[in-house]
Amino acid sequence: MLYFCKVKIEDLEKRLFISDMDGTLLGADSKVSRESAEIISRLSRQGAMITVATARTPATVEVLLKDTYTSIPAIVLTGAAMWDRVAQRYINPVLHSPDALPQLMETFHSAGINPFIYVLGDDGMLKVYHNGKMDRHELKFYEERADLGLKRFILDSPEGDKCPIPGTILVFAMGDAEAIECVARQLRMDSRLSVSCYRDIFNHDIAFIEVFGAGVSKQSAVLKLAEMVGATAITVYGDNLNDLSMMEVADDSVAVANAVPAVLERAGRHIGPNTDSSVALDILKQVG
Repeated sequence: MLYFCKVKIEDLEKRLFISDMDGTLLGADSKVSRESAEIISRLSRQGAMITVATARTPATVEVLLKDTYTSIPAIVLTGAAMWDRVAQRYINPVLHSPDALPQLMETFHSAGINPFIYVLGDDGMLKVYHNGKMDRHELKFYEERADLGLKRFILDSPEGDKCPIPGTILVFAMGDAEAIECVARQLRMDSRLSVSCYRDIFNHDIAFIEVFGAGVSKQSAVLKLAEMVGATAITVYGDNLNDLSMMEVADDSVAVANAVPAVLERAGRHIGPNTDSSVALDILKQVG
């Protein structure tokens, strides 16, 4: 593990700025504001090391950052991989152990939950399998992503019932918060899995669960990226529970004003809400 000593905030050539996306960098419309895109692009071209760490896949990251230039890899899939935006390829993906998947899927099915299974193919395409009827939240999730590049949904296919599916990188589900959190508690007892579970920032009755292979977290990915780019200091921005792990290895942990209470408590400092381009403006203030 890397350990980061305190350095002056002006030591920007070695400081890595990492922001969560939803609820942090993205505004209320789930987009990067024009102001944020302009600031981050300009600073990145001047040499600042700025990127994102998100639960999203490259398929939506690329759409959301289409007007935002960044020069270093993005952390995607909650740290299960990095994404080289220039070469358009995954870096260091962490796949599920095949022997863990049968029991994992049985836990979901026993709870009446049909998860989305994300499989990384040899060609770099992310295939997403889902079998069974979708509720309105799942259907909305699917419809918003069905036509994106870099990702292909495969619904109600015999191939999606195979277990294990080689190349599985993520098992994801959403639904009633109490039911999802119950599944998360069961799966966390398996040391072969890394489980991230958090409630929807817009509807607290809904929760999301992401199940990865052992050792996957935003924290581990932040440390790998910092080593890759030669960073000696890290600033991270977040709003939700899955951002807490990367705050643990940052010497400058920052919560947006709309963050959940646990993140506000853990953060070293607070800035304005995600609706005010607060992350980009804070980076600009530090660089300037």
